[in-house]
Amino acid sequence: MEDESGSAFVDATGRALCEHGYADLTLADVATEADTSTSAILYHYGSKDELLEAVIEDLPERFECIEDRDGSSPADRFDGLLQVLCSPEDDPERRQLRIAAFELAAQAPYNPALRKRLADLDDVLVERFRRILAAGVDAGVFDPGVQPARDAECLAATVTGLQVRSIASDSSAEELYEAVRRHVERELLAEDRQDVTP
Repeated sequence: MEDESGSAFVDATGRALCEHGYADLTLADVATEADTSTSAILYHYGSKDELLEAVIEDLPERFECIEDRDGSSPADRFDGLLQVLCSPEDDPERRQLRIAAFELAAQAPYNPALRKRLADLDDVLVERFRRILAAGVDAGVFDPGVQPARDAECLAATVTGLQVRSIASDSSAEELYEAVRRHVERELLAEDRQDVTP
């Protein structure tokens, strides 16, 4: 279990990663951000890579909208998840976090431990989509032909690809959100709900 100092170092690493990027990030940057020494960080984490793995492990907690909220409808939870994943460019912190995550994903082929953490994060995302879709089918919000496991994989891959496109090109996050929302209206909503924004 992570103690208070370890948690502060993870938070500081996330902020420093967003500011400096993966390639330029050093333990000294993290120490400056955490107002501590590199030796204190190394007492908790053996390397920069271990710190980055902890940041990835912490990401689902940062996106609290990904978690199902008591009392909210499947459509509301779905829209909340999309809004978190497709945050607009005028939210610089989220945009920087998305860029940092993209940089980390680019390191995955060369770092098995990092790849495992990113795969676990992807599993969390797919499972959130699957649970929301299954609840939506049960509630009559989503079409009975929706296959939650299959469609969750497709949605996660689509959102991930569109996020990369918004980082690497001039495509906007708003366009990303609208593209996925239109897909949901066409392919997933129950016929008598076509006029409802999920």
